[in-house]
Amino acid sequence: MQETDLEKLFNEYVELANKMPTQTADNMLIAYGFFKQATEGDNRDRRPSESSNVIQTFKHDAWKRLFGMPKEDAKKKYIEHIKKLLDETEKEGRL
Repeated sequence: MQETDLEKLFNEYVELANKMPTQTADNMLIAYGFFKQATEGDNRDRRPSESSNVIQTFKHDAWKRLFGMPKEDAKKKYIEHIKKLLDETEKEGRL
């Protein structure tokens, strides 16, 4: 798959994900991590302090776990993850 094909498919799945019914927090964090790694690369930000917003800390950690993963791999993983969520959502009758 050429980069342009992967980029197009990735963008299509980003749009699909944005239209999906609400998912579990864990699944949303996984998608967030892959998305950030795919679009920005490695997370070099400092971890939010304990007194900060817990959600921001979880998001930071989900992205940081993917440190070193190439952007192309993150795009592929994001697409796979969203496909899985769409299948599960459809089986649950929520689509």
